[in-house]
Amino acid sequence: MGSPADSVSWDEASARRLERSALATPAATAGPAELVRALCGAHAQVLSAAELSVGIRSAVATRSDIRAALWEERSLVKTHGPRGTVHLLPTADLPMWIGALSTMPHPANPFPEHIRLTDEQTEQVVAAIGQVLAGAELTVDELTEALVEATGPWAGDLVMPAFQEMWPRWRQAVTLAAYRGVLCFGPSKGRKVTYTNPRRHLPSFEPVDGPLAQARLLERYLHAYGPATPQSYAKWLSAPRSWATELFGSLEGSGRIQRIGLDSTPAWVNAGDTGFSQAPPRGVRLLPYFDAYVVAGQPRERLYPGRAAERALTPSGQAGNYPVLLIDGVVSGVWHQRRSGKRLSITVEPLGELSTAHRAALDEQVERVAAVLEGRPELAIGTVTAGAHA
Repeated sequence: MGSPADSVSWDEASARRLERSALATPAATAGPAELVRALCGAHAQVLSAAELSVGIRSAVATRSDIRAALWEERSLVKTHGPRGTVHLLPTADLPMWIGALSTMPHPANPFPEHIRLTDEQTEQVVAAIGQVLAGAELTVDELTEALVEATGPWAGDLVMPAFQEMWPRWRQAVTLAAYRGVLCFGPSKGRKVTYTNPRRHLPSFEPVDGPLAQARLLERYLHAYGPATPQSYAKWLSAPRSWATELFGSLEGSGRIQRIGLDSTPAWVNAGDTGFSQAPPRGVRLLPYFDAYVVAGQPRERLYPGRAAERALTPSGQAGNYPVLLIDGVVSGVWHQRRSGKRLSITVEPLGELSTAHRAALDEQVERVAAVLEGRPELAIGTVTAGAHA
């Protein structure tokens, strides 16, 4: 790490982010929970993508190790995290996450009034969820039945349009219940998702006080992805910019964070965390859908330069919809994998010519991806025809 700096370049920031995300050099000894903590959560809407996100940051871990951490050791929990989306979080960090997420502002309920839960109904559902799941792992249907019995038939009304079907009214409260610390995911029953109460695996935990939890979460984020701005933090959390700006101002005023320049634009780091290496970012990585690094990475135009933005971002600029090829800290292509038994057919579409060194590093990365997913790889360089979320 170099000497303290009051302004850093994109390359310096990128190199430090790669190092702290275990993308510069995969960790030799860190376990799944430690790696997920470093990322500020691993996006797990598709669990296999989360397994790969964590596994490629380790020199040795496979998907079996991540599943063991989640379902056997319980050092990880699958729950709703930043932006209300499903994440893996370290179980030991739930008091901080719940303290922060339950007290920060969130977008208003988007449903029309005749579909919406009232405030009173919401509180009834959240309380009932905590009680019903205290000693059980229930499928959606089983939980619906239990909540209708506990609260009333209105909870089970099929009024929520979702994925070409209608969901029961109570499901509007799922994210809030997770943020209150009374709901998380349990192991699936066949193809059916289950929910349970995280207190079964972390008994008697108490959420960290809201303002303190919010400060700690921001410090975690800045350690991983700083220098960063209130705007990028608000986007990462799907929170109001005004709230994020006020939080940054409060922590700067108390001396917990400090302002420096990122390519001469004001940005923030944790107080005293101003050492940056002069070595340029290096490495070839295959990042899965919604990998934490690309979702949190800002400014987008530096992480997704030129054609990368056209190929790997949505029209609105959302990151993560496509798995990406990361070369020397910037998105340089997309990729896709199709599994058939143990065989993994991996297609990589670079956006430019691969150097000999980069091609050799890509071959090594493909082998590592296959090791994590416990398969046999077949690599093809060519056009990826699969669309987003394929």
